[in-house]
Amino acid sequence: MGVQLPVVSLFSGAGGLDLAVEGCDASRPLRVAVATDYDAAALATLSKNFPETETLCGDIRTTETDELLDKGNLSVGEPVLVVGGPPCTPFSKSGFWLEEKRESRDPNASLLDDYVRIVRESRPEAFILENVQGLTYKTHKEQFGRLLKSLTQLGYNPQWKVLLAADYGVPQLRRRVFVVGRRDGKPFRFPAATHSGWSERDRIVDPTKLPYISAREVIGNLLPGTPESGELVEGEFGELAAEVPPGQNYLWHSDRYGGRNVFKWRSRYWTFLLRLDPSRPSTTLQAQPGPWVGPFHWENLPGEDGKPRARRLRVPEMLRLMTFPDEFQLVGTRSDAQRQLGNAVPVELGKVVVRSLMQQLGYINTDDAECRQNIAEQLHFSLS
Repeated sequence: MGVQLPVVSLFSGAGGLDLAVEGCDASRPLRVAVATDYDAAALATLSKNFPETETLCGDIRTTETDELLDKGNLSVGEPVLVVGGPPCTPFSKSGFWLEEKRESRDPNASLLDDYVRIVRESRPEAFILENVQGLTYKTHKEQFGRLLKSLTQLGYNPQWKVLLAADYGVPQLRRRVFVVGRRDGKPFRFPAATHSGWSERDRIVDPTKLPYISAREVIGNLLPGTPESGELVEGEFGELAAEVPPGQNYLWHSDRYGGRNVFKWRSRYWTFLLRLDPSRPSTTLQAQPGPWVGPFHWENLPGEDGKPRARRLRVPEMLRLMTFPDEFQLVGTRSDAQRQLGNAVPVELGKVVVRSLMQQLGYINTDDAECRQNIAEQLHFSLS
């Protein structure tokens, strides 16, 4: 095992990207020297799973770079990577009902500037920033452009791309934008997709790639599982949710499908009463879903009245769909667990980006990587 290479983690949350960093390659291991977040519960989760990582809980806007480096026993220029995803709420479609978010006036959007500040003052060899796809929308053009310009002025030559997690062997149709830059100014090359299938946008399947990993492949063997408090979908739309077939949503109960004619066409968000299709990857797991927002599991369970009810995904199922280890421990309530996982980066997607960057920086020998077998095939068959 080589010398561990230090990493600074910002907006760390529960540690999805941190797991990717420390698990990307055994021959040249990275270590998260220091991690910071304002969410105490999420940082408690990270500390429980990364006992050797120093943590700093606080607002990044009032956290000095020197304080972070000192906490991790690092000096300027020593971190190999700065990684992290500023809170995605300002750029998420789920927040567009707020006028200030539609008009890109959310004050939390300034956290991008603090990410740049820490890169500027810590001078890592490279950085990885991730966020929701919404950051790239025209609504946020000014902020995204300022981010890229600022990082360019630092000499890092940032490259960005929206990646679909399912394209890289994650059983989830989750899109995230990654921005990657190198201190030496050489452009980062994003890794090619390893899997193919049809999504909500694309119906063309590449037969030369591995098929998408389905929800059933990764969580089917968890059934019947252990029930969790509050998992059944009750209330106003409880019966309607139970009648929605796998892969369908509230539109099943419109005049165009076979359910009850209750909802007008396209009158709700797509995720309303959405059920998992076991034969396909999951849709995006949300951090703070409403009471009737899915994806819900494809199976029904009896309610207190004996009638069938849809159920919410359980924590072990969410861990699998986010490609977290089964043994990963989440601190807090079930709602805390969903929020922490819904805000996280799918671990295997993060690994693909981190591994590619470390190869291009020369820390991982690409010949050795090829000799280990194709990583995508390893993931596919380990989840099957």
